[in-house]
Amino acid sequence: MARTKSEARKRRKLQIRKSVRGTAERPRLTIYRSLNHVYAQVIDDEVQQTIVAASTQGRKSAGAFEGLSKKDQAKKIGEMVAGLCAKKGIQRVVFDRNGYKYHGRVQAVAAGAREGGLQF
Repeated sequence: MARTKSEARKRRKLQIRKSVRGTAERPRLTIYRSLNHVYAQVIDDEVQQTIVAASTQGRKSAGAFEGLSKKDQAKKIGEMVAGLCAKKGIQRVVFDRNGYKYHGRVQAVAAGAREGGLQF
């Protein structure tokens, strides 16, 4: 049976989410990438609460990404998330690639978060 790309990603996402859980000590860093933007959240699944979030879209980050490539924007998002986590006292996270291949912008977010001081 032929699957579309989005159906295949949703299937991979469900397989990943079976094993990846965020806790208070080690929350889940999940990403979403659209055609033009990247979104990252740090989530505590035990209380179902978003602790930290950052994205390339919105008023807070209006001029911060101007002139950067999508991959550089993604890396900056990873660094922003790591900085926000440091303020909240979070040092370790579980990385949830959300069904995407660990390549390109997904890999750039992870690299930026690691450079910012997060461990996963």
